[in-house]
Amino acid sequence: MRFEIVTLFPELFDVLRTGLLGKAQDAGTIDVQAISPREFTADRHRTVDDSPYGGGSGMVLMPTPIAETLEHLDEARGGQPTHRVLLTPQGARFSQAHARKFSALDSLTLVCGRYEGFDERIRGLVDEEISLGDFVLLGGEAAALAVIEATARLLPGVLGNEASAADESHADGLLEYPQYTRPEEFRGETVPDVLRSGNHTAIARWRRKESLRRTLERRPDLLETAALTDEDRKLLQEIRAER
Repeated sequence: MRFEIVTLFPELFDVLRTGLLGKAQDAGTIDVQAISPREFTADRHRTVDDSPYGGGSGMVLMPTPIAETLEHLDEARGGQPTHRVLLTPQGARFSQAHARKFSALDSLTLVCGRYEGFDERIRGLVDEEISLGDFVLLGGEAAALAVIEATARLLPGVLGNEASAADESHADGLLEYPQYTRPEEFRGETVPDVLRSGNHTAIARWRRKESLRRTLERRPDLLETAALTDEDRKLLQEIRAER
């Protein structure tokens, strides 16, 4: 899968050369290209922003450098299609569902903002607008890194254990169950007996119940949209009775 990032700071994406994503690039599983719109400016100052019409504070990214950067990427891709995403606080909140959708694509292009924002006409150059949440960053680069990592880890061959992507928080609409490892006892807290029992049926039931319990306690809103089975509903009844 090809990830393209339009950013004023391509060097911020050097971090993707480390860890599992670095290995995925070496293996050819993913291809990451970060490019600056400053490369597509005509003046000696490589200007990409200007003051807003109508007055106001801050500077606004001009549409021409962004448009020409996107056109250059289209040419470099040989005209193959891509899905363009604008990273902005005004976008839809990014979710695991977005990551799954993006992971099915051959190419994803992420446009990062800076300064006061985008010229409104840039919105017409993209397919979708995404936000990490209800807060404002200095730019879209941190959001782009999150989108790339959340998406790339779903691709076959990126994770060492393919089951990891399917058995964790938000994979099925719930929060993940508690995890334990050695030592068996740590500062007075011990690993639950069921996890040391060897009874895989009991372990699976315990994990599902604890996943439901944690979701109910921390993110009850997720239960409204999660695909719950009849057994899940019985477990939730048990949990509520225990509370």
